[in-house]
Amino acid sequence: MIARTTGAAIRGLLVALLVLTPALYLPTSTSNGTEIVVFLAILAFILTFAEYNSAFPSFIEFRDAPPVNRLRFVGLMSMVSFLTLICKNAYAPTELTSSIYSVGLAVAAVVDFPYSPVRLVVLMLPAGASQPLIELVRISASVAYVAALVTIASFAYAVKMRGWPVGNGAFNVWTNLPLFDPTKGGDVVTRLRRDGKLNISLGVLLPFLIPALIKITTDYVDPLSLSNPQTLIWTLSAWAFLPASMIMRGMATLRIAGLIVEKRRAYSTAETTQTA
Repeated sequence: MIARTTGAAIRGLLVALLVLTPALYLPTSTSNGTEIVVFLAILAFILTFAEYNSAFPSFIEFRDAPPVNRLRFVGLMSMVSFLTLICKNAYAPTELTSSIYSVGLAVAAVVDFPYSPVRLVVLMLPAGASQPLIELVRISASVAYVAALVTIASFAYAVKMRGWPVGNGAFNVWTNLPLFDPTKGGDVVTRLRRDGKLNISLGVLLPFLIPALIKITTDYVDPLSLSNPQTLIWTLSAWAFLPASMIMRGMATLRIAGLIVEKRRAYSTAETTQTA
């Protein structure tokens, strides 16, 4: 009980720190911006603590199947931290921020090519955007996208090379997939495979679709003001992290479906042997 509560509190503090990171280093755009950020950090702490301190799951998936959520957190924290330092370089440059900005320039030179997701993010900016803003968005999108790719590759390594989730003991579908009802019509393996393929497909397409949809909707609603550094950080982090999280979920569900098939095959073989 004490270990669970301590672990839940640590997780809650880390998530709250994630929410606070941009506000700690960058200026706020409104007079009550600090209060809003603090409120969101407290809310994130409470939700995370309540989820991990409870024996019954609610909405967070794979909470007992590391390292899925750990990789997600590290990936999102890396995006937010790097983008914060890149944006801070425009306000109060230091040796650290200048180094990160230089690395971002090198990354952008590789991933910013015609028809790439990064190029589409740059193209969604309004026609009157300044050149410094365009360059900032280009570098930030490149770093966030590469961080997402590294996160996906890390989980793929855990699945293919480390045999996730076998090394963590028995996989409990109820606690790790609380939103998935195994009794709701159809074969479980078929449904898991369908969900996995759908998540991977959407995860691959979303980095291309989101900028296009934003560009289309700017004709009807006010566009996002990416000139605000905190808005830029959270927008681009969400643009890169949500598809990466969906791809990881798809890979995980496909892996679970494969384990169920192996279990069924082993059970069928054992029954056949006993009958013979």
